[in-house]
Parts: sequence; C-alpha cells; structure tokens
Amino acid sequence: MGTKKGLEKTEESRIVVFQEKSIRRILHNDEWWFSVIDVVGVLADSLNPRDYWFKMKLRVKSDDGLQLSTICRQLKLPAPDGKQRETDCANTEGLFRIIQSIPSPKAEPFKRWLAKVGYERVQEIEDPELATKRTKALYLAKGYSDDWIEKRMRGIAIRAELADEWKNRKVGLEREYAILTAEISKATFGLTPSEYKDLKGLERENLRDHMNDLELIFSMLGDAATTEITKTQDAQGFDENRTAARKGGRIAGDAREKLEKETKKMVISRNNYLDVPEKRKRLEKK
Repeated sequence: MGTKKGLEKTEESRIVVFQEKSIRRILHNDEWWFSVIDVVGVLADSLNPRDYWFKMKLRVKSDDGLQLSTICRQLKLPAPDGKQRETDCANTEGLFRIIQSIPSPKAEPFKRWLAKVGYERVQEIEDPELATKRTKALYLAKGYSDDWIEKRMRGIAIRAELADEWKNRKVGLEREYAILTAEISKATFGLTPSEYKDLKGLERENLRDHMNDLELIFSMLGDAATTEITKTQDAQGFDENRTAARKGGRIAGDAREKLEKETKKMVISRNNYLDVPEKRKRLEKK
C-alpha cells in the first residue's frame, strides 16, 4: 500500500509509508521505534537491505568507532510470513544518527518526515484526545460507520483499563496477557481469539475490527466485568487474575446465551463487519 503524498498509516498505525515504501514501527516505552532494515531499504535503494545494514555497521565501527547496534533494540515486528520476529529497531534520535551514515538524496526529506511521524506520539501523550481522533479517522477511511466506531472506541478504552489493572497486579508477561484474554473470550463466546479468527476466516487482521455490534458489546461486557471483579476481589498475580477473567467472561457468556435464547439467533457470526479480501477463498479451502 503506498501513497505519493508521503505519509499514510495502516494496520492501526503500526506501518507508515514514505514515498510508497512501507516502514514498520512499534510503540515501546511510549515512543515509536522503527525497523532499521526498512529505513535502510528506503534510503539506500538496496536490493538486500539486511546485507547493507550489516556492512554499514562494520564500516561505521571502523571509521568512527561507533557500534550502531548499541542505539538499536531487538523488538518484534510482523515479518512477510505474518509471524512476529525480532528485528533491529531505533527510535527517532537513533535513526537520525543512522541516516547520517547513509549517503542518499532522500536523506533530508526523510528526516523531515521522520521528525513529523516521531513527534506524533509526543503530541498524543500530551493530549490523549489526538490519538482517539487519529484512530477514528483511520476507521472512517476504512469504511466503518460512525455508530460502529463509537462502540469500537469505547471497547478500546475498556480494554485499556483492564490491561492497566493487570499491569498493576503483577501480571507482566505478554504470554500471560494472551492467556487471560483467551480465558475471557472462551467464557464469553465459547471460543478463544484464535478459534474466533479461524471461524471468521481471519489471519493477521484484528478480530474486534471485524466484529458486528453485538459481538463488540459482549466483548466489552466481558472485559468490563473482569475489570470490576479484579478490583473488587483485589486479584494479585497471574493465577488470581485468571480466575477473575473466567468469572468476568462467564457473566458476559451468560448474558449472551440468554439473548440467543430469547431471539433464537446466534450472536457469534462467521461474517465480518467489513469484507476481508480472499476470506471466502480461504474458507472454501477448509
């Protein structure tokens, strides 16, 4: 996906585009960290940016005595095969230093672009409403309705509150967050997130971005109930929070089952709010 206007955001702002070239990035410690390989590929016009980066590090160390690796961090980003893989990443300050060692006519416009993109997070920290506005604009551009967006944004806020509770209650590992999320989903819908995505024919897409109104509402109820139980019972550590997640999800699950009994309609749907390219083909192969 590209643009001639310079900056475009996709995948919920995890990818930005500079002059039709995609650059992966990730939020780490409240600032953007960018894939060095992607940046090198843009500026050096190299057919093998990994090899260019490797040789560049050797050259800079020999010429200036600087280890460029020391200003990078290994962070997980989506690879072409869809899996999360560790890759060298640098923040805005680190990339400015790396750019100095790449002779390229694109360097100056890239610096201006980078300064703008990197500063977005600073602006959002100072004024969180900006992040909300940007997210809404992204959903509108994708074709979602205003009503759906309001539910989705509320769900994001509820989910963030739950994540904060887990963080403050000695649940710190990414794997533990995934397990707790799966417990809520299993109790709410009878499906783990991975099983739910499989039902909808999704792969890398965000599951909740393809839920209908009722699916979103019951997801929110599961998260909100879990947050309230966690607070009320002062759950600490992974095991206690796992129990709270099951209870919170069960509350939403019971409500879902009662609605389905009254309406004689299933809340869980194979359909997506927006059509997913190639989804039907993937389902037909199963």
